[in-house]
Amino acid sequence: MAYEKHDNFLFRIGFGGVDPSESPRAKRWGKRLEWPMLFLALWIMVDWYMRSQNLGNERSNLFTDWLIWLGFVAELTIMLLVVQDRGRYLRQNWMTVVIIVGGLPAIWGAHSFYAGAIRMLRLMVVVGILFKVSRDLRSILARHNLGTTLLICFIFLIISGLVISTLDPAFDTPWDGIWWAWVTITTVGYGDIVPATNEGRLFGAILILIGICMFSLLTASFSVFFIEKDEGEIAIKEQQNLERIHHLENRLERIEAKLERALILLESAQNRPVDVTSEQGKTTRGD
Repeated sequence: MAYEKHDNFLFRIGFGGVDPSESPRAKRWGKRLEWPMLFLALWIMVDWYMRSQNLGNERSNLFTDWLIWLGFVAELTIMLLVVQDRGRYLRQNWMTVVIIVGGLPAIWGAHSFYAGAIRMLRLMVVVGILFKVSRDLRSILARHNLGTTLLICFIFLIISGLVISTLDPAFDTPWDGIWWAWVTITTVGYGDIVPATNEGRLFGAILILIGICMFSLLTASFSVFFIEKDEGEIAIKEQQNLERIHHLENRLERIEAKLERALILLESAQNRPVDVTSEQGKTTRGD
C-alpha cells in the first residue's frame, strides 16, 4: 500500500482516523468531518496567536475554549455512532480523547492549566489534522505530474530571485529578488520593486514569458484534474445506474419465469381429463 507508513505513523500518534476496513458510511463521514476539523485547527492557531499577544479578553477566551472543545466532542460522538468497531476507532484516535478530557479544566476556567499542557496538545492536533489532509494533497499532486510541475516552478522562482538580486542593484537582498520574481511570474506586477538596468529588464522580460508558460501549464493541469474528478463522479453514477438496471432485469426475468410456470400449470389443469365414473358415482350417492 502506497500510504501504509503514513497511516501507521498517524495511528501511533493518535490521529488514525477511519480504518480502511470500516464501512462506506463511516468513511464518508470521516471525509465530511475533515474540512470542519481543518477549520478548527486553523482557529486553534489564530487563538494561539491572540492569546500570546493578549488580544482577547476572558469572555472571548472562554468562548473559544468551549467552541474548540465542543468541536472535538462532536467529531468523536459522530464517528462513534457510524463506525462498526468503536474500540478500534478509540485506539487509533486516542489523542482526541486526551484533548477532550484534558480540555475540561480549560472550559471550567482553569486558564493557568490551559496555558501549558492543553495549548501544546491543541497544537499537536493541528499537526495531526494537517497530516490527515496531506494524504489527499499527495494523491492530488501525484496526478498528471502536478507536484513535479509545482516543484519545478518553485525552484525556478528561487533561482530567478537570486539571479536578479545579483544582476540588478535595485534589489538589496535575495528576498527582494524572490518577491519580485513571484510577482512577475504570477503577472501581478505590483511595481514596488523594478529592475533599474538594461540587463535586469531583459531578464524580467524573459521571466514574464516563462511565467506565462508556467501558469498555462498549471492551469491546464488543474483543469484536467477537475474535469477528471467530474468524469469520475459521472462514471460512478453510471455504474450505479447500470447495477440497478441489471438488478431490475434479474427481477423481471425471475417474474417472467414464475409467470411461465404458472401458465404451464394452468394449461395442464385445463387439459386434464375428467373421470366420468367417479363423477357419476358422486351424483348417484347424492341422489
